[in-house]
Order: sequence, then C-alpha cells, then structure tokens
Amino acid sequence: MIRYLYAHQLDRDPAPRASMYRDRAEQFKARLGWNVEIDASGEERDVYDAENPLYVIWQGPDGRHGGSMRLLPTTGPTMVNDHFRHLTDGVRIESPLIWECTRFCLGQSAAPGTAAALMLAGGEVMRHFGVRHFVGVFDARMVRIYRMIGASPEVLGRQGAGRDAVNVGLWEFSAQTQARVSARAGICAAQSAAWFEMSFTTRPRPAVVAA
Repeated sequence: MIRYLYAHQLDRDPAPRASMYRDRAEQFKARLGWNVEIDASGEERDVYDAENPLYVIWQGPDGRHGGSMRLLPTTGPTMVNDHFRHLTDGVRIESPLIWECTRFCLGQSAAPGTAAALMLAGGEVMRHFGVRHFVGVFDARMVRIYRMIGASPEVLGRQGAGRDAVNVGLWEFSAQTQARVSARAGICAAQSAAWFEMSFTTRPRPAVVAA
C-alpha cells in the first residue's frame, strides 16, 4: 500500500523509516556510486530530510519500505535550486504550485509496478495539494523508467551525454497520464485515492493552493 508520511512522523513508524534510509544507501551509494553520506547505522540522509518533507512510501505486507520519493515545496530549500541551477541557465524554480521530487528509490526486493505506484501517488499529491508541477533532477537511467511508466517529464535542461547525462525535468499530471500510470501500476484510481484519504484522516487535510 501507499503511505504519505511527513519526516516528523517517521519516528512513530520505525519499520518503513529504517528500511527506507537503508535502501537509499544501497541504491545511491552502493549501486550508483553517488557522493552521499552514510551514517553508522548504514542509512542515507541529507540536509533536505531535516526540512520535514513529505515522503510517499510504498509499504509491503511486512511493513517494510518497498519504494519511496521525497517531496518539498520549491518555496523553501531544494536540491534543484541549491545545487543544479546551472541546468536551468541560472533560473531559480520557485512557486507554491511547483514541488520538488527527489530520492526516488526502489527497495532491493521491490515488486513489479512499484515505480508506477509511486508516480500514481504523486498525482494524488498534486490533486489534493493544488500542485501543478513536480520538478526533479534525474540521470540517464531514469529516462527509460519514466517512459515505461508513462510519465515522462518535459526536460528543462541537460548536462552531459549518454549514460553520464544529468537532466532537470518538469512533470504535470493529467487525467490521461493518470490512466496510463494506473494501468502500469495495476492500481485503480479509486484504490489510489483511498490510500491518500487513509493517510490524512487523522491529521488536517492539506490546504489547496489557489491558482
């Protein structure tokens, strides 16, 4: 199932928390060789995890993390503005209608359709939070994954070529995109909406941003 948890809620739900950070260490440090910090517990975190982001987490039947992504409004600190502005010719992407998506991670034993399920959940966040676009930096390996899911971004800037290319992209989520991603994930729209509602029934609903 999909869960939506803010960083400050993770300590009350340790099963997905610890396995998420460990899976991030495995993916970004061990497999991809990124220059990220791993703590003594074998977990990967950075300064943006301290900004109380919203995590979208695929949680397996055993309670462990199967995949996740991290969302932050671009009105605060973001990776794309702090470290990758050269990809947008120095233009700062900052709007209450645009959120940044980072640390898109799949667990080591992620089930088929997990990546599509996370993208489908991103559409729920857009719809309920009044967000028009997600922005994110991604490497060449993700191009094929996004195309396979049916949710390819508009590329705003690129550096490098081939496997070394780094891109910044902008996503929107239409009804047509939702249908494609839902089919790929094997999750109907009603189930996706129900998981979102379940996550927010015990806390205030997000304020919808006016257009």
